[in-house]
Amino acid sequence: MKIESSNLETIAVRTSQYPTDGLPEFVLCGRSNVGKSSFINTILGRKNYAHTSGKPGKTQTLNFYLVNNAFYLVDVPGYGFADVSKEKQRKFGLMIEEYLTTRENLKCVFLLIDFRHKATENDILMYNFLKYYELPTVVVATKFDKVKASQKDKCEKNLKESLKLMPNDKLVIFSSVTKKGREELYSILSSYLEEV
Repeated sequence: MKIESSNLETIAVRTSQYPTDGLPEFVLCGRSNVGKSSFINTILGRKNYAHTSGKPGKTQTLNFYLVNNAFYLVDVPGYGFADVSKEKQRKFGLMIEEYLTTRENLKCVFLLIDFRHKATENDILMYNFLKYYELPTVVVATKFDKVKASQKDKCEKNLKESLKLMPNDKLVIFSSVTKKGREELYSILSSYLEEV
C-alpha cells in the first residue's frame, strides 16, 4: 500500500456529523498516551500531522482522516485518563460505544496497547467489548523500541496472557520510531479494502 493523500476530513461528536460517503473505516482505540497520534503519523507517512501532545486526553472528538480518497482512519478519545472528569469520560464512552456498535462501514478496530506493560483493566474491558460485539480487531502493541532486547519476549508474553489472546487473534508489534509493523498494518488494511 502506498499512501498518496491524507486529510483530516471530519471532526464529529454525534452520528449526524459522521461522513456519509460510505467509505470503509478503520478505528483506533486505546488509552490516553498509548501513542495513537504517532501511530497515525507513521501510517500516513507524515510528521506531526496528528498532533502528539505532552498532555494525554487531548482528543475529545471522533477524527476522520480520509486516506487516498479510499478509506478513513478514525481516531477516538483515549480512555482511562484521570484528568478528564467522570462526566466527560462517560460521554466519551457513550460516543465511542455508539460508533462501534452502529457503524456499518467499520471494517476493523486497531486496539493500541503499550507493549512495555501488561494490558490495563481498561484495555481488557475494551478488548472484551470488541470480542463481545464480534468486531474484527487487531491488537497493536506500541512503543516496542522502548523495550530492551532482553525484555521483549517477556513483554510479549505478559501482553498475550493479560489479554488472553487466542492463537488466531491478530497481534502486530509496532514502533513509530523504527516503523516496525507498518508494512504488516498496510497488508491488513489492503486485505479489508480488497473485500469492498
